[in-house]
Amino acid sequence: MTRRRSRSFASFLCSTLSAAVGRNGYYVACSWVLVEAGYGSAAVATFLAIVCAIELLASPLVGLIADRFDRRRLNILADLGRFAAVSGTACALVYFETLFTISLSAGFFAFCDRIALTTSQALIPAVTRRRSLATANSLVFFVMQCGNLAAALLVGALLGERPPAAAFAVLSVFFFLSAFLMIPVQPESLPASNVGLDEAPKSRGDPILLRLSTIYAFLYASAILVSVMGSSFVFIEQGGSAADFGRLEAAWSAGAIVGAALLIRTGRTARARALNLSILTATAAALMMLKLLNVPWTLLVFLALGTLYNLGRVNVEVELQESVPDGSLGQAKGIMHSVGVALGLLVFGMAAIAGEDLHPSTVFLAFGVALVIGVLILTAYPGRRPGEKEQEER
Repeated sequence: MTRRRSRSFASFLCSTLSAAVGRNGYYVACSWVLVEAGYGSAAVATFLAIVCAIELLASPLVGLIADRFDRRRLNILADLGRFAAVSGTACALVYFETLFTISLSAGFFAFCDRIALTTSQALIPAVTRRRSLATANSLVFFVMQCGNLAAALLVGALLGERPPAAAFAVLSVFFFLSAFLMIPVQPESLPASNVGLDEAPKSRGDPILLRLSTIYAFLYASAILVSVMGSSFVFIEQGGSAADFGRLEAAWSAGAIVGAALLIRTGRTARARALNLSILTATAAALMMLKLLNVPWTLLVFLALGTLYNLGRVNVEVELQESVPDGSLGQAKGIMHSVGVALGLLVFGMAAIAGEDLHPSTVFLAFGVALVIGVLILTAYPGRRPGEKEQEER
């Protein structure tokens, strides 16, 4: 039984790795192809807006679906949907305009992608029973970050030597492989009571879910801010080159891998709420420091930001899985992600409005101040269910 459970979890990790390569590769390839075709940053912004809008609208519905149907089968169907979207993009690029093809592809891919991510993360407690949730989630996020890094390297090599259609064709194979690897995964049965289905309608007002959604939103928005303002920070404010921007991205990616790896062996030794607030405070301090530093110190800051981001993501996911019944975990995850995407879109819009009127470091400083205010509010907010003692010690 133990050996079968280990094989099931190993297959789940392999599926996650393959999907991460395909997913990150798709987004990198789309952005690169749009710029290379001469559409510029406006087209990339439009592409990202389509993806975010689909995620914002679909997340609650996808979460509800994930709680009503078999999550493993939904994940396999979503992977096959992503395979169809990416392989279809490869074929369409040969015959149709690039911007039209990518925009059409983005909508369908984003919907399938949200199903795949929600069901995959909601499956973690079921495929890792009798294993530390902190360790299991850290392993999953570590594998995902390794896949993201591998995707960046793969796409760079593919687009440098092959036409875009060939790159998308190769990336589509990773989703087919991910679906195939998910077949042997055997989630353990949910508790017979499955109380989550009855409690799902109440989850929107759950104080713990509200607190976790707020923390998740701040973390998600900080990552969006780095993605949107990172290139301007390097090229305009720091006077750097493309190589400097590559080093910044590498620093963030390395930090994200470190953040996911930190809890693999140790698990959580700090109280969940205290750790979340500490991570947000450290993130705020790091963002505000960018106003004062130059290369190479800024690379250390982005390394720290990547570490804090994934450390916070893992901690939030674990606390969510421990606080929400299995039967309503998908819906809770959908609500939490919608809040994160909404704040991310707000940050994206504010950065677009600011344009070149504000230095990127000033935008980082302002968001750092907003994080400090958010931490003060979260410190005063009890974040516990009525009549329930807050379970901080895990």
